[in-house]
Amino acid sequence: MQYLLLIYNSEAGMAAASKEAAIQMSAAYGAYTEAMKKAGVFVGGERLRFTSTATSVRVAGGKTNVIDGPYADTKEQLGGYYMIDVPDMDAAISWAARCPGAGTGTMEVRPVWPMAEYMTEYTS
Repeated sequence: MQYLLLIYNSEAGMAAASKEAAIQMSAAYGAYTEAMKKAGVFVGGERLRFTSTATSVRVAGGKTNVIDGPYADTKEQLGGYYMIDVPDMDAAISWAARCPGAGTGTMEVRPVWPMAEYMTEYTS
């Protein structure tokens, strides 16, 4: 089953980190990614640019509203994600706990809901 591991951290904290700390954290993420690939659970993942580059889009009454910035203003921001394929939630939580982001922020683990499965559950 596929799970998305969402990495939330403080962008302000990241911006204030030293260059050495950033290099050390990048190396930790590189090792973590390689461990996932070696275990055969890695499906994909990317780092996201800061929320200052985000654009939110909402359509209401046929009118498109485009707003600069993220959907919600929070203390921690979505900074990246991994998609993994593991047998169950316990395995996904185990991988999330090993992520370097778990030590500096919050990891959200969310099961992917395949469209075919969703349609079966809500249209039958």
